[in-house]
Amino acid sequence: MGLFRKRKSRATRRAEARALKAGAKLEARLAAKGEAKRFKAGQRAEARALKAQIRSDRNRDRAALKAAESQLKAARDGRILSPARIRRTLVVTRMLAPIVVPLAYRAAMAVRGLIDEQRAARLGVPLSRLGEFSGNGAQLSARIAGAEKTLRLVQERKPKDAETKQFVAAITERLSDLSTAVTAIETMPVDRRRAAAASISYQLDGIDADLMARLGLPS
Repeated sequence: MGLFRKRKSRATRRAEARALKAGAKLEARLAAKGEAKRFKAGQRAEARALKAQIRSDRNRDRAALKAAESQLKAARDGRILSPARIRRTLVVTRMLAPIVVPLAYRAAMAVRGLIDEQRAARLGVPLSRLGEFSGNGAQLSARIAGAEKTLRLVQERKPKDAETKQFVAAITERLSDLSTAVTAIETMPVDRRRAAAASISYQLDGIDADLMARLGLPS
């Protein structure tokens, strides 16, 4: 009887060990399942946050595009663009450049192009030469450049005529002096600069009249 009880006790211990092992496996599976649920929940939360960020970026880009398009329409309609509007347009351009919004970027660039075209038209110079004329004396510098171009036409008409050569030399010297004066007025006080600019403009009027007369055109 003692031997039977001993064998029974050993079998019971083995059964208990198997039960403990099975319980440990079940607990591990449940823990892994819980971890998987938490991981999936974290992934879903990240996906929702990413979608929300994408929606926010898209709405911001649409607003920027709308602002750029309105500025472009204003320029095309010929309305005057104030410095504040120009600054806002350039801010839009800088904002859109790193976020790849081609339409808005092109619209902002088109606005800048139209602004440059308007300025070139006011100065009376080709758009390709606009960068050569800046500062307070930009318009006067552009007029001098135009007079120099017209003077070359006069010279080409009668390249061997002595009187024409003298005229070209005299006007070339006057235009050189006026160009130096335009550079000098940049640092003058406002009142003196205005007076000097008016004097330079008056002298350019006379040169333009002489050039037109040489070409046989009404001044």
